[in-house]
Amino acid sequence: MPEYKKSELKFIGSTLKDLKRFPGKVKREIGFDLDMVQSGETPATAKSLTGLSGVMELVERYNKDTYRAVYATNIGDIVYVLHCFKKKSKQGIKTPKEDIDLIRQRLRQAQEENKGS
Repeated sequence: MPEYKKSELKFIGSTLKDLKRFPGKVKREIGFDLDMVQSGETPATAKSLTGLSGVMELVERYNKDTYRAVYATNIGDIVYVLHCFKKKSKQGIKTPKEDIDLIRQRLRQAQEENKGS
């Protein structure tokens, strides 16, 4: 039987604490999706984050709100969860600039951390 190995999952900054504040159903769905990512699969709720190579986001809708978890899989053998947030933008589907800036900052942090490994 072949050996099955999952990628390590690391949360950057306050991401895990932010995820824990989501409603229970959303946490379960995102947790299930992240487990799929660790196994090398791409969940149906995943889509590329425009402008950031190798960065994906999981989108969950619940009670008229949209929750997102942003992750990177192209940094070594680790899945880095960069940001979890409830989307508040009233400007359609575009991710707010302050969230994109935080994602870029945490992506650089994950890349630096991985270099040190």
